[in-house]
Amino acid sequence: MTRRPSPVRVPVLLLTALVLAVAANSPAQAAGYRYWSFWDRTGTHWTYATQGPATSRPADGDVQGFRFAVSEDSADARQPRGPAVDFTSICAKSPAVDGKKRVALVIDFGTASDAPSEETPPARRTACATVSPDATTAEALAAVAKPLRYDPNALLCAIDGYPDQGCGEQTTPAHHEDHALGLTASAAVIALLAAAAVWQARRRGHA
Repeated sequence: MTRRPSPVRVPVLLLTALVLAVAANSPAQAAGYRYWSFWDRTGTHWTYATQGPATSRPADGDVQGFRFAVSEDSADARQPRGPAVDFTSICAKSPAVDGKKRVALVIDFGTASDAPSEETPPARRTACATVSPDATTAEALAAVAKPLRYDPNALLCAIDGYPDQGCGEQTTPAHHEDHALGLTASAAVIALLAAAAVWQARRRGHA
């Protein structure tokens, strides 16, 4: 004869299953870093740059982008946001100059959630830099978005003065609020099912 689970065991089994489900779906915490990422525009896609702006030497007509955000690493870095961009639309009002090259730049200052404490990110913008043929991306950026700020290791820390301070610092994981909410929900489920188990036990004792 098949033995049915007792009234007490049923909520205990439910409790175990739900706690495991909450744990499985709770996001894992990971370290994040707040910094400017650097991108090359290839056709209709952004590609994470293989060189830093201080050594990259774009050609006339190139499109490059910068995005400020909290990311774990280059594989997790966020691309510049906004509508599709191309060299012609960005540099339409900057005529060609003999002996110079034009580089189209997209500067995305990121979202409020990625901003350092008490700072507000400026709006995303584009610019067309007209510079010497051998100019680096850093020089093109300096031509249209001063002041720039670098750390002693030449890491780009600020564009157009943003952010005001900090440089590639480690931050609290961006998803810590979701993780906390998951723990709160888990605690609520545990409390509810524990109460159900007590009720079932008392009911059985009075049977």
